[in-house]
Amino acid sequence: MSRLFGSVRARATLGAVLVVAVALVAAGTAVVLSLRSNLIGEAGTEAERSARAVAAELAARTPYDRLSGLDTEGRPVQIVDEDGRLVAGSEDLERITGTTTAEVTPGPSASAAMADDDPDDVRDDSGDDDFRHDDARDDDDDDSGESLKVGEIARDSTFQNGSATIDGDHQDYRFASVEVRTPDRGRLTVHAGAPLAAEQSAVRTALTGMLIGLPVLLGVVAGVTWLVTGRALRPVEGIRREMAAITASEDLARRVPEPATHDEIARLARTTNATLTALEASVERQRRFVADASHELRSPIASLRTQLEVAAAHPELLDLDGAVEDTVRLQQLAADLLLLARLDAGERPADAPVDLAALAREEAAGRPGVTVHAEPAEITGSRGQLGRVLANLLDNARRHARERVTVTVRREGAWAVLGVADDGEGVAEADRERIFERFVRLDAARSRDDGGAGLGLAIARNVAVRHGGTLTAGAAPAGGALFELRLPLARSG
Repeated sequence: MSRLFGSVRARATLGAVLVVAVALVAAGTAVVLSLRSNLIGEAGTEAERSARAVAAELAARTPYDRLSGLDTEGRPVQIVDEDGRLVAGSEDLERITGTTTAEVTPGPSASAAMADDDPDDVRDDSGDDDFRHDDARDDDDDDSGESLKVGEIARDSTFQNGSATIDGDHQDYRFASVEVRTPDRGRLTVHAGAPLAAEQSAVRTALTGMLIGLPVLLGVVAGVTWLVTGRALRPVEGIRREMAAITASEDLARRVPEPATHDEIARLARTTNATLTALEASVERQRRFVADASHELRSPIASLRTQLEVAAAHPELLDLDGAVEDTVRLQQLAADLLLLARLDAGERPADAPVDLAALAREEAAGRPGVTVHAEPAEITGSRGQLGRVLANLLDNARRHARERVTVTVRREGAWAVLGVADDGEGVAEADRERIFERFVRLDAARSRDDGGAGLGLAIARNVAVRHGGTLTAGAAPAGGALFELRLPLARSG
């Protein structure tokens, strides 16, 4: 199970299903609640309409036994007086809840009043006129806070859910309660109910549809998401398999497949291939470096061994100067290789102030044919490494110069520029970058004794880059080669 949900495809599918499930449940709940509210509202409106119809008949002095609202089949109606007693109700009403009284049969006094109540017995004598006049004058202000005149029906209605049993049929109802001030029977409250069966049926239907449709829809979402994510991640699996094969075979010439799209996966494939290209080039440089270093070390070691073997057999033939020279060459080559290894490992230069003009004069001292024109330019870095750069540039220039070498130091904006120019044949434009590669010699016929190992310029450029600068080759005004070292000036306190 943990492996299953450890995949991006499974997590994406699960996430999509959860999001859709939450959205559907929320939307379904809102729909059901809205549907229920609307249907209850319609039932309440219907109940209020029935209650007001009965109240209008009461206001018109209709006798209880002639009220049309009491004969409505399946609609419970109660008429309650000011004392909360049931004075009239629907026929066959057996049980009721949700109104102000649970009585279903009017009391004896109410039954007598219903029997004696006849609109033809209404007399128009002065006493009755006085009585009706007094009722008309006195507004009824009950506990509800609404004053009613004789024959007036309350504007506001109250609603309550309840149930009723009529002729053995038990249902839930929405009851509306309306008050009316009658001319002859005082203040009455009419409770009328409308069935909630339609609301309950609609809600049950909606819930059933949700319970059936929700799993089906979630299954469809899960299937579609699984297929879509699988199709989208198929190139990633191809990249993974190819990377695993490259790792197993150690063949850095292989490349991962690049999808013919413009999405993140295609960019990932291109970046991976670029990384493999850079890694292949780095490994190839390392192999060439090791091979060239072995080749360069073999020559002085072989020469030194030969001289020592000759000396062991014939001491009088020992070339002591040659042995010392080979030993010095071997020592210099080992020092160059060690410095390159430290630079490749990311060694950061020291952060000490260095006067580039003073360093140029120091390195040029004692070298024949070298002139220095320098203005003060302070930088920060490793004095030893920068001195090595200048020494390598001077050695290279002296080997190729006819008569003189010129060193200049100047400031250009935020940069210190050190130039080393000779009056030799110069460097062809096509070779001005290649000469900074390791173990590169432009003159293949030149002996190693005269030309060195081909590491000086590579070391010089590497040190320049580590100090935040550049080292380039160009043409000197005198026609020879010009090497320019640009380094950032030290920030003033």
